[in-house]
Amino acid sequence: MAQPLAPGLYIVATPIGNLGDLSPRAAAILTAADLIAVEDSRVTAKLLQHIGIKRPMLPYHDHNADKVRPGLIARMASEAIALVSDAGTPLISDPGYKLVRDARAAGHNIVTIPGPSAVIAALTLSGLPTDRFLFAGFLPPKAKARTDMLAEFKALRATLVFYETGPRLSAMLADVAAVLGNREAAVAREISKAYEECVTGSLEELSARYADAPPKGEIVVIVGPPGEAEAASAEDIEAALQEAMKTASPAQAAGAVARALGADRKALYARALELQGK
Repeated sequence: MAQPLAPGLYIVATPIGNLGDLSPRAAAILTAADLIAVEDSRVTAKLLQHIGIKRPMLPYHDHNADKVRPGLIARMASEAIALVSDAGTPLISDPGYKLVRDARAAGHNIVTIPGPSAVIAALTLSGLPTDRFLFAGFLPPKAKARTDMLAEFKALRATLVFYETGPRLSAMLADVAAVLGNREAAVAREISKAYEECVTGSLEELSARYADAPPKGEIVVIVGPPGEAEAASAEDIEAALQEAMKTASPAQAAGAVARALGADRKALYARALELQGK
């Protein structure tokens, strides 16, 4: 018999494909929960059937979250409420963070049960740098809004991770290449399922590959960071230093330019003193 849970909110990560990836702890929490807040009850019902249980479920998704959330918060005072998404870790590209925010404001107990995440799984498959990355979810569907958002990432020295759909994949990859340059990338799909694949190549190569054959399934796009930036020229450094000194002391200007352009701070400070003397 399942041990009773303390009242509060339990954030439960569920499999992104293979149901065998559900952790024993996650199964125990779902078994003991008084209620499970679900994205789609049909999807969660299959998971509960897999572990041989039946539990009360309440839909909680984009279309009803504002209406349902107050009731869930009230019930957390005396009941254990589990939150799941259709697949993976709740709150990643879904509205769950508002439930956590309001539960915390109400003083309720909040527990996370970590597990599968398509973002992390795709990163491990890609072979691209993982020491620093940004998850950006789905890009806007319209080309102008998409390219505007991509422009914000251009100078970021990190691997980028996106979600995308099959029909939009080729155009999205082409837009990323146009804005960020033809970087190395990977397209991961059907992670942990029978037809799992991760295709790597340049953004332009991948865009051409999927132009006439849009893939099916849930897709994660991983885009490598930019290459090493070209070293600033002596003229650029001098100009930046002079500009900085219009509003800062020699020490402050030297420090700012050193950080921005990777130049030697001591040399910059000496030059700043010369300019100040003139």
